[in-house]
Amino acid sequence: MDDTLVVSGGKARRSLPLAPGDTLAQALFRAGYFVGRPLCSGIGRCGACRVRFVSGAPAPVPQDVRRLGPGELAAGWRLSCAHPARAAAGAEIEAPAAAGPHEAPRVTPGTAGGAGRAGTGYVLGLDLGTTGLAWRAFPASGAGEALEGQAPNPQLGAGSEIMSRLAFAARDDGARLLRELILDVLRRVASSLPGPVTRLGVAGNPAMIHLLLGLDCSGLAAAPYRLSFRGGHESALAPDLPPAYVPPLLGPFVGADASAGLHAVMRGGAVPPFLLADFGTNGEFVLALPGGRFLAASVPMGPALEGVGPRLGRVAGPGVAVGFELTPAGLSPVAYRDGADPADVAAIGGTGYLSLLARLVSVGVLRSDGRFAGPGASLPPLGCRILAGLALDGGEPRLDMGRLALWASDVEEVQKVKAACNLAFSGLFRAAGLGIGALSAIHLAGAFGSHAAPDDLEALGFLPSGGAAKCRVAGNASLDGVCLLTAGAAARRDILETASRVEVVDLASAMGPEDFAQAFVKRMVFRYVA
Repeated sequence: MDDTLVVSGGKARRSLPLAPGDTLAQALFRAGYFVGRPLCSGIGRCGACRVRFVSGAPAPVPQDVRRLGPGELAAGWRLSCAHPARAAAGAEIEAPAAAGPHEAPRVTPGTAGGAGRAGTGYVLGLDLGTTGLAWRAFPASGAGEALEGQAPNPQLGAGSEIMSRLAFAARDDGARLLRELILDVLRRVASSLPGPVTRLGVAGNPAMIHLLLGLDCSGLAAAPYRLSFRGGHESALAPDLPPAYVPPLLGPFVGADASAGLHAVMRGGAVPPFLLADFGTNGEFVLALPGGRFLAASVPMGPALEGVGPRLGRVAGPGVAVGFELTPAGLSPVAYRDGADPADVAAIGGTGYLSLLARLVSVGVLRSDGRFAGPGASLPPLGCRILAGLALDGGEPRLDMGRLALWASDVEEVQKVKAACNLAFSGLFRAAGLGIGALSAIHLAGAFGSHAAPDDLEALGFLPSGGAAKCRVAGNASLDGVCLLTAGAAARRDILETASRVEVVDLASAMGPEDFAQAFVKRMVFRYVA
């Protein structure tokens, strides 16, 4: 069999090799398609990887049938994440739409006072997230404005969460491709600055750091998990880039982003006991205790809170709902940009899903177990009005809200994230022997943590009762921290000493005699479980 696929677009045609083990989406990613596009890692829900077969379409699989209509299936549309690449051998597809360009750096006025000038050496810090990237560059002299930018992680097309990314890296030159994509981002940013980059720092979770540095990732891909790199020093990246300072990695899944964030909030005056909570694809949590002791834990939260995975989920941007309000008429989406017409909203971001579920729980439309209220349920008039939009879609409950809808499986995706977060909180509190009342603050970090409403987190059980009042927005603490650490030798010595006092908590052991799987399932409810 010919192990190639023909991709046609306009008058151009190209043949792509199909590597064993890849999905069709990953084969297209290798060829430059889906770069930076958030895909749901093969669960067949987001539909962003759909392609149209001109010839040789494989038979539809259940994911195709659930996501695509009969007319689309008959026209040759398939979800490329749901089909092995080799199943498309000898076929022809239309070229998927090209990915958008990386966002250029933007000036943030007033960061350091004065104006930067051409030729000034720059300090560049990068927060390398699984889903998104953020960077900041500022004159090494300290006199001048900072430049900042952000973009989707270009590796997203290989898989939206850590394990799918690592599996791709283990096959057929995948690790080199993923590494080069990030190096290309760094080169683009460096070339856009008014002066040369003289110092570079990168923070990220252990998987992202290992991939960037070209290190052995096998210790992160399967138990027993282990690090092959501990960070805390500079490492060479490429001849045309400065060595990159990487903050200490605290454990196999508690990375340089956690240590950098910890440094930033402590530098900002955080008083123990406090909890640093970085909500991301990989959730990382550090509990600072009096006496200089630190407990850390991580949980795989997946990309749902970043808008990847749920049926209408999208990364926050134009046309995306980032919140919902209850009105006399029902639910009204809050658009990404102030002043945008809610009628233009066609997708839902991570904070939007949290807001939506919290509103539905408050009026009884959604029960604490994640199920929609049944017929005859005693609800307030507004709840009855909203519940009137409930219908079945291929046997799956779906709540219609005008242009938007919520499927039961969307609710389940958020429940899994909630359960993981709840486990981290209860495990750390058990290990420390304290409760929420003892904390001075909960510092919410990361893009999601900076925009999520603490009241929604508490209403859905991500936080214990009273947790919302303890919350403080830390912003991108990882980026703040890596910039501080890259610029200051004394700060680097401080974080190394701090890292030596961090104990990574095994959450399975912290649950005591309770089976970990049972503990997880018990927390898949919209209330906090201690």
